[in-house]
Amino acid sequence: QVQLVESGGGLVQAGGSLTLSCAASGRTFNSYTMGWFRQAPGKEREFVGVITWRYITYYADSVKGRFTITRDNAKSTMSLQMNSLKPEDTANYYCAADTAFRGLSKESFEYWGQGIQVTVSS
Repeated sequence: QVQLVESGGGLVQAGGSLTLSCAASGRTFNSYTMGWFRQAPGKEREFVGVITWRYITYYADSVKGRFTITRDNAKSTMSLQMNSLKPEDTANYYCAADTAFRGLSKESFEYWGQGIQVTVSS
């Protein structure tokens, strides 16, 4: 069982920056595929970015060049650095994990955090 806890959300003005963190339990964090997804009110949960155990990253086109995912295996944490934030980035952000790389869809991840709100004001 893997437990995930997000932190770092909040309110930020458009153009600003925010960093989300995800702390994971489990003894084999360095082998997990980790991801970030987000869900805005009335919309489907959507892919934001993924980092594999080999530190290979994938990003949604909507955040490419603005968001950066990193991981610290020694601390069992993953971070999402968000720059040049836009009002359309407002959503509940979810940390996800899986023991293998199965793809970029939400169905590819078995473990999920509770989510954390990010609000970008215009």
